[in-house]
Amino acid sequence: MVRYSNIYIASLVFFVFAFVQVNAQDITLELGRSDIGINEEFTITLTVRNDRLRKYGDFPDISGFEKAGTSSSSSTNIINGQVSSTQSVTQTYLPTRQGTFKLQAFQMNVNDKPVNSRGATITVGPERSQSAGRNSPNNPFFDDPFDNFFGKRNESQEFVDVKEDAFLALTTTKDEVYTGEGFTTTLAFYVAENNEAPLQFYDLGKQLTGILKAIKPSNCWEENFNIENISGRPVTINRKNYTQYKIYQATYYPFNQDAIQFPSISLDMIKYKIAKNPSFFGRNRKEEFKKFYSQPKVVKVKDLPPHPLKEAVAVGNYRLNEKLDNRELKTGESFDYTFSVEGEGNISAIEKPMIKQNDNFDIYAPGVRQNINRRNNRVTGSKAFSYYAVPKEPGDYNLGNYFQWIYFNPEQKKYDTLASEITVHVTGKSKKNESIQASDMGSFYDRIEFSDNRLQELGTDKTLQLIANILILSVLLLSAVIVFKK
Repeated sequence: MVRYSNIYIASLVFFVFAFVQVNAQDITLELGRSDIGINEEFTITLTVRNDRLRKYGDFPDISGFEKAGTSSSSSTNIINGQVSSTQSVTQTYLPTRQGTFKLQAFQMNVNDKPVNSRGATITVGPERSQSAGRNSPNNPFFDDPFDNFFGKRNESQEFVDVKEDAFLALTTTKDEVYTGEGFTTTLAFYVAENNEAPLQFYDLGKQLTGILKAIKPSNCWEENFNIENISGRPVTINRKNYTQYKIYQATYYPFNQDAIQFPSISLDMIKYKIAKNPSFFGRNRKEEFKKFYSQPKVVKVKDLPPHPLKEAVAVGNYRLNEKLDNRELKTGESFDYTFSVEGEGNISAIEKPMIKQNDNFDIYAPGVRQNINRRNNRVTGSKAFSYYAVPKEPGDYNLGNYFQWIYFNPEQKKYDTLASEITVHVTGKSKKNESIQASDMGSFYDRIEFSDNRLQELGTDKTLQLIANILILSVLLLSAVIVFKK
């Protein structure tokens, strides 16, 4: 017992001095043991001291190893009024075969700062007994001192599998939609409030590549919510409390009547077995993999009701917001008018209003400004068309006769029209004749009426024609002489 205590104290002193040596560094990368057995793990630990670990890049891939998830830890110390904190993330690697493997020098971006590591050469040997070497019961760092204190035997740890209360689900906000009508699809992982099985996401970035390929339908326009940070939020399902972790979310707008079919999606998670007899210093959980599956889902698509413009209209719930700088106008003086369509739907697919040609206004092609918001399972926004126009005739005009936009409202199941409700008063002289003059083709066309319309032969210069013929004949003769000489 005394011998164990001396080793334990000496080791603590060693770690204290080691901590003092590296305490000056804010961000460090620490590599695990380079000589391991096929049944052991290699680790890379990223540590940030006296700062918060806000974000970090991907840990490197190692040939001959597979990533087996990450674990994190944090601590805060207050000594003589001085506060220091430490946050660590450890990436675990499992060897796939025996041999010698090279971890090349690599760089990671941590909190927007580059951190370098020189790499290492890792040797993977035969399977090692858990009671040998570093895992020996004579090593105080892998022994429970309280077990020794109470005289318990040092025996191998037994782990038990705890049944998880969690599931993966792909859900949609609607089971049936019209062509062009949006519905939001969410892939999320749900963990019950009373779940006792420790779970952790595994290499989610790589898994998402395959997941997105399987989810995205080919006959839909997608508005992706771009989930960057997976954080839990409480939800209630069938009167039971869960924590929802959204993995992917997007709103889809079908182009045709083909049904939208979502297959069953799989997600690999890290699940831990719990130690049957947990100890203070010992290993209290064992990492394993668990695959979760979502149920397949089908969303039916139905055709829009008959209408001359049904192939071109937008589908959604919209309203009109219009703006005019002045309702008292003068002929020949320009004005600005904004026709803004706002609401919920496929904002990107909104086309400009069809303006009728008329003699009362010159209306020019609009400038377009678009704004899209993706939040709370909905896609909303606006698309504004800013027109520049010039009145040509005096009078009172209802702009609703010139600016109209037709769409289909899926909630009311009918077509509707957004039309301007603004009336303008135009004063001044008629500018129609000035428009005609402005389009005058010029004096060339003015002389057409007085020109002779009889056909005349184009004049030619006989002298130039004779010289040209002589030159052509000379070239032909010279070519013939050269050919015969050869």
